[in-house]
Amino acid sequence: MTRPRIVTLTSDMGSAYAAQMKGVLLQRLSAGRVVDVAHDLPAHGIAEAAFVVAHVAATFPPGTVHLVVVDPGVGGSRAPIVIACRDGSFLVGPDNGVLAPLAAKLGRPRAYRLDPNRVVPGRTVSATFEGRDLFAPAAARLATGARAAQLGPPVPYRHYEIPRAVRRGRSVEGEVVHVDRFGNLITNVPSTWLSTVPGSVTARWRRRSTVLPRRRTYAELAPRQVGLLGSSFATIEIGVREGSAAARTRLGVGERVAFTADLP
Repeated sequence: MTRPRIVTLTSDMGSAYAAQMKGVLLQRLSAGRVVDVAHDLPAHGIAEAAFVVAHVAATFPPGTVHLVVVDPGVGGSRAPIVIACRDGSFLVGPDNGVLAPLAAKLGRPRAYRLDPNRVVPGRTVSATFEGRDLFAPAAARLATGARAAQLGPPVPYRHYEIPRAVRRGRSVEGEVVHVDRFGNLITNVPSTWLSTVPGSVTARWRRRSTVLPRRRTYAELAPRQVGLLGSSFATIEIGVREGSAAARTRLGVGERVAFTADLP
C-alpha cells in the first residue's frame, strides 16, 4: 500500500474549529501525516494568509496536500476547488485567491471544482463549515490516492498576486503583508535590497519619517528599540526587541512603508 501523503492544515478559525477538520483527516490518516501550519491567522485575512501559505507551504516535500481554509465567502458564490501542481502537490480550499500565490510558486497549476457528490456522496455539506464537510474529506481522499479530476470538473480559478515592492532611486517602497504573533511587521521588501546598507535607514509611513537602525539580530537592538531586520520570509521586517512593532507604530497589513538609504 502506498504511504499516504502529508496534509498541511492552515486556517483563521482557531483551534476548536480546526480540530474538527483535523478529526476528519485523522479518520483516514495517521497523526504523523497531518501538520498544522497556523490557525491564528487574522479572521477573513485572505491576502495575509496567501502570503504566509505561499512561503511556509512551499517548504514541504513535493506531493504534499495543502488544505487552506480562510473563507469569508463560505456558502456564497465562490467555488470550492483543488489545484494540482507540477510537483505533485494539491492545494485544497476556497477559490478566493488564498491558494493562488502558492500555486504559482509550485508551478503548472490546474484547478478542479470540488463536487460534493463525488467527494462525499450521500452526505450533507454544511453551508457554514465546508472546511470540515467538504475540504477536509477532499484532502483526505487526495492524500490516499485519489486524483484531482476524480473529485470534480476542471475550472479556471481566481488569480491573486502578492504585492511587489518597487525601487525608486535611493528609496524602496512596499507594504506590510503580515503581522506575526510577536507584533513584527513583515514587509514585502526583499531583505537583499537593504542587505549592504550600514547603520541606519530612513523609514516613512503615514507621512511620518523616522530613522531606524538596520540590524542583523534582535540582540543588536536595545530593549524596546525599533529597528529593521531581515525576516525569516526573506523580506525586511520592522521589529521591536522584546516588544511589538505593531503596537508601537499602529501599522497593519496593507499599509505602505518606504525606506531610503544609500542603496547599491
